[in-house]
Amino acid sequence: MIRPEEVYKIGTFGKPHGIHGELQMNFTDDIFDRVEADYVVCSMEGILVPFFIDSYRIRTATTALMKLEDVDSVEQARRFSGLDIYFPLALLDEAGEELLPTWAALEGCRVEEVEHGHLGELVAVDDSTANVLLVIRPADGEELLVPACEEFVVGFDPRHRVMTLRLPEGLLNL
Repeated sequence: MIRPEEVYKIGTFGKPHGIHGELQMNFTDDIFDRVEADYVVCSMEGILVPFFIDSYRIRTATTALMKLEDVDSVEQARRFSGLDIYFPLALLDEAGEELLPTWAALEGCRVEEVEHGHLGELVAVDDSTANVLLVIRPADGEELLVPACEEFVVGFDPRHRVMTLRLPEGLLNL
């Protein structure tokens, strides 16, 4: 059985493409450019289920077309529409990949700061402007807006979904 802490979300399946069971995949992480994978994991009725990849091809910076094994018709592909897609962390370990996924893929992780400790949970990434912001919700208090800057990241633990930041002095007081 695959547990939630063994995977991380990389996107969602969109509508079927064509008549042979191919699916549009909307992804938030370019993991397929970095790690060879034979399968992806989908959440179906609350259970994480692996599905082997027959083929995939990148269409744009955020979409691909993916054909899963034994999904050979539009009707079969439709049952995947809207499902979240997860990537197994074990494949990253095997490849020796240092994981720092895209900002959007980090949603839901715990955020720590070197000097201030636990800041809260990353609940959203605001990319509506040129300056991308991380929206962090502390357990008590107002949401924090922190610039999404790789230089601030001092560590990321994919297994426990914890991102550690070192923020410039005074940034949290704004």
